[in-house]
Amino acid sequence: MEAYGVRNFQGKRESRGRQNSHERKDSQGNPKRKKKEQSEYFFDYSLLFIVLFLLGFGLVMIYSASSYTALTDFGDSAHYLKRQLVAAIIGLGLMIIVANIPYHFWERFYLIGYFVAAGMIPLVMTPLGVKSHGARRWIQIPGIKYNIQPAEVAKVAMILFLAVMVCKMGKAVRSMKGFLVMVAFPMPIALEIYLITKNLSSAIIVIGISILMVFVASPDYKKFIIMALLVLAAAALVVYLVVSGSEIFAFRGNRILSWLDPESDPTDKGFQTLQGLYAIGSGGIFGKGLGQSMQKLSFLPEAQNDMIFSIICEELGLFGAVAIILMFIMLLWRMMVIANNAPDLFGAMLVVGVMGHIIIQAILNIAVVTATIPNTGISLPFISYGGSSVMFLLIEIGMVLSVAKRIQLKEL
Repeated sequence: MEAYGVRNFQGKRESRGRQNSHERKDSQGNPKRKKKEQSEYFFDYSLLFIVLFLLGFGLVMIYSASSYTALTDFGDSAHYLKRQLVAAIIGLGLMIIVANIPYHFWERFYLIGYFVAAGMIPLVMTPLGVKSHGARRWIQIPGIKYNIQPAEVAKVAMILFLAVMVCKMGKAVRSMKGFLVMVAFPMPIALEIYLITKNLSSAIIVIGISILMVFVASPDYKKFIIMALLVLAAAALVVYLVVSGSEIFAFRGNRILSWLDPESDPTDKGFQTLQGLYAIGSGGIFGKGLGQSMQKLSFLPEAQNDMIFSIICEELGLFGAVAIILMFIMLLWRMMVIANNAPDLFGAMLVVGVMGHIIIQAILNIAVVTATIPNTGISLPFISYGGSSVMFLLIEIGMVLSVAKRIQLKEL
């Protein structure tokens, strides 16, 4: 792509609208007719291939991880696969539509998206809300038997909202006041998600997206270092209070204790963590083979969802796990290329937001599965079972492809 002399988004924004006022003249002094510039528009086939690969691989692993449970619970070993396939097809259709719509079209809906997301979250407590696994995190669309998780809508809406806000604030976002304003906007959404749906992981992702977008927009990294130190200090304080027997964090405290010592409660709080680690350890270097997992036979809860990375490690071994991590790194790289060459700041911020969402979620999922952090329900992007998650992730990829398609390549 560099061979075509693509400039970064700042340079393009400054040069937008400029025209060359000097006309070429022939030997008689008459103006020459300008030749039509040879140009083409960029399309990132590498990004599309990576997404389709992860999506296809996810469908294979969902069937492998869920076939036994689906057969015993629903009498159909492909029950979860069929539902995920429908969501993936719908998501791909929406991705294609969004990719062919100029991304500036969505700019006018940034406030509407923010308030729609904020209004959808409380709906889980109404008759439209659907309870599953002891939590109310979904709403059912009237007339069709399909559930949507408002937290996923909130993530897309927050990316759009913050991208517009960064452009509107301009250089003011680099100040401490601008930083606090940008971090304050996602707080109501994050608090709604946590207090109403008890979904801590989605709340963390919403805050993480906002911090990453401000981090990219601001060259002053001191405030981020201070914030990171404060977060680490707060986390250490919470762990200390839990270990010392404080009742302040009773519910989360049990999860932290089971994370610190899962063998202290191997049949309840530490059960999922231990079974996931057994799956990872038994896979070895090259795994037991696709479909040969033992932990998915009702030993590992949520094998097709939050803990699917454990099944990947068990069946495909360390080799398969590293391969998937490398695919996510390649996905990150392609998005960085698109963001760096985006036609303007708004397009770059959209890509940065999507990149932050996917990478933060992938890191948190792998960290939970490997017991690096306390257990919290979070899916692996494009791979874990979850219709809402994969559908809205594909919509976000459509936005990224829309930005990429507007990168004009001129031959030197």
